[in-house]
Amino acid sequence: MNRCPRAPVALAAGLLILTLLSACGKEHPIHYYAINRPPVTEAPAKANGPVLLVGRIVTPEPLQDVRIRYRSGGNEAGAYEYHRWTERPDAMVRDLLVQRLRATGHYAHVQETPGSAVGDYLIRGKLYEFSEVDNPGIQTRVSLQLEVVSRKTGLVVWSRTFNRNQPVQGKTINDVVSSLDHNLQQVIADSASAIDTFLSSQISR
Repeated sequence: MNRCPRAPVALAAGLLILTLLSACGKEHPIHYYAINRPPVTEAPAKANGPVLLVGRIVTPEPLQDVRIRYRSGGNEAGAYEYHRWTERPDAMVRDLLVQRLRATGHYAHVQETPGSAVGDYLIRGKLYEFSEVDNPGIQTRVSLQLEVVSRKTGLVVWSRTFNRNQPVQGKTINDVVSSLDHNLQQVIADSASAIDTFLSSQISR
């Protein structure tokens, strides 16, 4: 965290005070980072397949801005003030999930949408964790819970939580971003595959 130290009160430390104030007032550039979106070959839509609606991904308050988060030790949590994502984590999850599900070619349509739209199944969830974790080593953690709701009955027909840790190969913020990127991509791939397997079994009945 970038905080200015408290200036000493002794007159003899006047020069140090000026130095500290100068450092605290110095502007720091903000660095933005984007999740990679590797090209995914989308299969042709299945005309008689179900329509999937990808709804809201809820996030706890600390993940509702674009600052890159970290956890240190057992309880300390914070954010890098000058290192931020180009978009909110919940938007990343929705976009990547839609892309992966479209690539299967098993659905007539897959779209991001509010819960009131017309479709066969609604996918919604909660992103619990998307951060650097420094305990004991440096790693990143993604925790994503997803559920599938039948639009016909309004019942939750499938639910699962995906937890994954990814080691950070280095000690720079770029290494952390790279690990978070890979970690999220893998969680999305696993969750999309699990959803597709479940829905395929329902459709084939």
